[in-house]
Amino acid sequence: METNFFKSILALQLAGNWNINIAKEDTDKLIVSVLFFNDSIGDDARKKVPPILLKGTAEEIDSGFFEAIEQPVKDTAELFANMEQFLKEKEQAKVSSQMEKDNVLKIDKEKTEMQKQYEQAMKKADELETAGKFKEAWMKVPPADLYPEYKDIIHARKAELSDKFPIDLFNDPNTEESC
Repeated sequence: METNFFKSILALQLAGNWNINIAKEDTDKLIVSVLFFNDSIGDDARKKVPPILLKGTAEEIDSGFFEAIEQPVKDTAELFANMEQFLKEKEQAKVSSQMEKDNVLKIDKEKTEMQKQYEQAMKKADELETAGKFKEAWMKVPPADLYPEYKDIIHARKAELSDKFPIDLFNDPNTEESC
């Protein structure tokens, strides 16, 4: 016995999966349920597509099966394609929405404000260094954890300033302790 069932399925050229159930209704009648689905679609509406139900004798279903399912399955495949396209376009619209643009502008503004604060703190440290107030200048250098992109510069600047601190006779590691 040779059939062309699977060749006929391939001839439809549709991307998706098939669930086909066959139940015996009476002694000579069958109920065939055909569900075409595509799990790669992100929209949950795909789960609401009903199966195609065919009832008849084996001979009736054999003779009209593909004619009965061809158009509904093609329509379902087109619906899935439209769902996927809709989801992609919805995501693009979200990205380009004014709200997203506002969020980007807000983040840029915050970065600009942080940049200004960094520059002001470094300028104040330079002024204090010029005035010979090295400890105060060291205190004005901003913390590296707030400005990770300037971490190396901040650490170098603090080291440079601490080297200029006046020697503390009581805590100088070069002097020997006397008991």
